[in-house]
Amino acid sequence: MCERFSASQHCTKWYALVFCWCIPLAGFSLPLFAENNPVKQITADHKISFAKDILPILKAHCIECHAGAEPESSFSLSTRRTALAGGNYGKAVIPRQPARSLLFQMISGTHPDKIVMPPEGERLSVREIALIRDWIQQGASWPEKLVISTETKNKSQENHWAFQPITKPELPQLKQNNWCRNEIDYFILHRLEQEQISPAATADPTTLIRRVTLDLIGLPPTPEEVAAFVNDTRPDAYERLVDRLLQSPHFGEKWARPWLDLCHYADSDGYLTDAVRPHAWRFRDWVVRSLNQNKPFDQFTIEQIAGDLLPDSPPEAQAGTGFLRQTLSNREGGADLEEFRVNKVVDRTKLMGTIWLGLTLDCCRCHNHKYDPISQKEFYQLYSFFNSAFEVNIDAPLPQDQPLLKQRQAYQQKRQALIDPIREPLEQLQREWEQKMLYAAEHPAEDHHWARAWEVMGLVWGLRSGEGQQEGLEIIKMDPAQRSQRQRDDLLDYFLARGHLVDSARFKELKLGELARNLSALRKEYPAVSRAPAMQEMRTPKQAFVHLRGSHLSPGVPVEPGTPRSLSPFQPEGKPDRLDLAHWLVSHENPLTARVTVNRIWQEYFGQGIVISSDEFGTQGDRPSHPELLDWLAWQFRENGWDVKALHRLIVTSATYRQSSKMRPEIQEKDPANRLLSHQTSLRLSAELVRDQALAVSGLLNEKTGGPCVRPPQPDSVVMEAFGSNTWEVSSGDDRYRRGLYTLILRTSPYAQSVIFDAPNPSQTCTRRDRSNTPLQALTLLNDPVFYEAAQHLGQRVVKESSGDLDQQISYAFRLCLARTPQKAERERLKALYREQIRKQPADKATPEKQAAAWTVVASVLLNLHEFITRD
Repeated sequence: MCERFSASQHCTKWYALVFCWCIPLAGFSLPLFAENNPVKQITADHKISFAKDILPILKAHCIECHAGAEPESSFSLSTRRTALAGGNYGKAVIPRQPARSLLFQMISGTHPDKIVMPPEGERLSVREIALIRDWIQQGASWPEKLVISTETKNKSQENHWAFQPITKPELPQLKQNNWCRNEIDYFILHRLEQEQISPAATADPTTLIRRVTLDLIGLPPTPEEVAAFVNDTRPDAYERLVDRLLQSPHFGEKWARPWLDLCHYADSDGYLTDAVRPHAWRFRDWVVRSLNQNKPFDQFTIEQIAGDLLPDSPPEAQAGTGFLRQTLSNREGGADLEEFRVNKVVDRTKLMGTIWLGLTLDCCRCHNHKYDPISQKEFYQLYSFFNSAFEVNIDAPLPQDQPLLKQRQAYQQKRQALIDPIREPLEQLQREWEQKMLYAAEHPAEDHHWARAWEVMGLVWGLRSGEGQQEGLEIIKMDPAQRSQRQRDDLLDYFLARGHLVDSARFKELKLGELARNLSALRKEYPAVSRAPAMQEMRTPKQAFVHLRGSHLSPGVPVEPGTPRSLSPFQPEGKPDRLDLAHWLVSHENPLTARVTVNRIWQEYFGQGIVISSDEFGTQGDRPSHPELLDWLAWQFRENGWDVKALHRLIVTSATYRQSSKMRPEIQEKDPANRLLSHQTSLRLSAELVRDQALAVSGLLNEKTGGPCVRPPQPDSVVMEAFGSNTWEVSSGDDRYRRGLYTLILRTSPYAQSVIFDAPNPSQTCTRRDRSNTPLQALTLLNDPVFYEAAQHLGQRVVKESSGDLDQQISYAFRLCLARTPQKAERERLKALYREQIRKQPADKATPEKQAAAWTVVASVLLNLHEFITRD
């Protein structure tokens, strides 16, 4: 059994420690219900009917977990025989001896080990407990041919709200609809009217422009942009602002971050060595580019799941499969390549389930879970879609690679000229080497040296290319005629470096060592075009099996690719592959993808989704606060061509979004958690945006988009404690000041400032970031080199760009940082602070230097304000 709502989504397997009836959680005490309890008299005068008295109790409280093919604790209540047989903990039903029957002990609270069933949900009433006791006392009668099935459970899952088809709800009738700006507001106001709550007033213009600018592009508005908006009297001024922000290249940067959190994107392998992946950033840029282009979400989905399987797939679509490369890789010596390959496939399967279906698939990897809509077999049917994909690095030229592309023909001609003199014997020797490698892979016990050569190839290939351990192994398995030019070249280069095992004498005779050195020098003369991590399908699909207890060393029954039967039907043409899966995910028949996606986008704007458990849309998740609104948004999103920007525009132009975030006394009791959206929610900015905003207002921010990762300054102590490489070469020039999205993410030692502000673990999927408030955050804003430097430059910027007196300078600083003018008390306190800092300066220091020092302190205060790091 599992704890379903942990941030890391780990499956806690402690169910075997207790006799499980329904859901294994910590037991709670029931009042003692011993046989001498006076309550027993309520049933003593009549014969217990199994069908009338007992069967409804078992169906209501027990059958969910104790029926079917794999009942919990091996105790099944399907038939009288299985009930009397008991389970792992002994006899559960002993006719005429209720005191010795585990069933009665656990429902009555009289078990010696204090085990209580059911441990969660509605407990049995006193009358129900008495009925069970007297039924056992009267002999535990049970019709011999009666079988209690799990049909009730299956129907419960099939009828679960999230699995129902999406239909377009009618707009609710309102008492007054003057407040509404679009359809969203009808649903919100309808619920508020039911609770007799009025919506909050609209936020003031300065708050509104700061809010929507931070939400859409992740950067603060400039004083000029604020002034232009405040002075714009056109009735559609706000809509024009929204449209401008949606067209900004920074939109993709802001909204790529939540998606990369879902993918657990990082720029390194993980594990002990945590080697940097040189091409990982290509997927990050692909996401940014796709969002800026407003790529329809169905296409966005298909290219990530199966971009390589699209007809005539261009490199851009294939680069989308970099999504499937966000798994951890182990390049350590002695690593079991098959074990870690399986781990990657499992991770890809779980990622797909969480991101598109909103279902956690941790538990069903190892066993059937009574409350999961997906069985263990169905998990491995989904696993089978990804089991035949292998990692490759494709040529994906960037615009600046055009000169290199023109040189590739000359490179290939010179390369071939070096090979031609010995081409035939070289090809023969390489064929022998490939055959022996393949034989060793299939018969590892026959020749230790060749078996080890096969293992080493996987590890070394990954080290040489930076990514894709399995790529070299799969290229050997391919028909030589099907290999690309890049694959043929890479395989030959590897053979020349490590193929001497096949015949060292002939290797020397052909002077292959010299050829290898010459080809290496040629490669340096003609740099390769940029590459991107991607996936390709194996020529021969790999058979998948159910892994007993989740171990690939214990294969069970074979399975074919398929989807869970509790969801929409899956009817591909021919043998299904990843492309069929991708089309199914975004099909009209699948109700989950649209609901899950709009809920996640909504969550970013209001701090919580319409469904709070955004990673769990199954039967153990939360119900939606506004189910009709969720379905209307999902229907609109899907029917509008999966238009992502249109969905964003719909949300931010609603009156619901534009409300003030100020809490009113009258709603503190009626809507304390703001589930009814009676006001907007104040949200602390995410880790990257806290730093981005400081750089932006100080004038330091480098707004360049895309490209390789950068390494801004961070404490040496953090670097020294890191796994893998303990070097952090700080980027030079303007690269130090690029947006946080472009900061190198190491899985074992993420950027320290990001961690302090709740950036998620890059080795685990994150559906919603935490928002904490700790002293470390304040200390970081005060003392971190990045923020201290930002304070210095902010002070210099204020003095340089505001030619007025101290009052005007403070007003300008406020407009830069908070998009508003200071209140009188705020202005006076900052003036007093400034003058105090001036007095503390040495008398012989020049006036400009005194002013710069004083303004650094004042600027640091502004960067430390709660309001500065909060979106109201």
